[in-house]
Amino acid sequence: MSRNEIHIDATPERVFAVLADGRSYGHWVVGSSEIREIEPGFPAVGTRFHHKVGFGPFKVADHTRVEVSDPPRRLELRAKARPLGTAKVVIELRPDDGGTRVIMVEDAADRLTALVFNPLTHLLVRGRNAESLRRLRELAEGRGPSMEDAAAA
Repeated sequence: MSRNEIHIDATPERVFAVLADGRSYGHWVVGSSEIREIEPGFPAVGTRFHHKVGFGPFKVADHTRVEVSDPPRRLELRAKARPLGTAKVVIELRPDDGGTRVIMVEDAADRLTALVFNPLTHLLVRGRNAESLRRLRELAEGRGPSMEDAAAA
């Protein structure tokens, strides 16, 4: 399991608004290079966004599905990147000192992926998620690209 936390100087509602914009995932999620489609109603439970993940020429087209949506407190996702595996990602938002404490937990979502998730993999995922949360903070605080620019990236 990989667990990361960050403080964002924005309200939980503002942070959740970024999470609710499926176009933003291509910018803030490290390794997600292209958002191909966002289903209507995202981030309602059961909706998905379709993406490409990977680096360089090694990109896989797959999707991420919403398992739990409790605005502005919690979003649970099941992210697929077959044949690499499936991850359960829980993003929790808590009011914190005038802003938001974001807690992101990522773990294997199936037995096959659990075989790949070992201590070294968890360290790599933790590092990737630390950078992802830094990018999420930029978007939520308005210091990074605009949401439109992030969607176009």
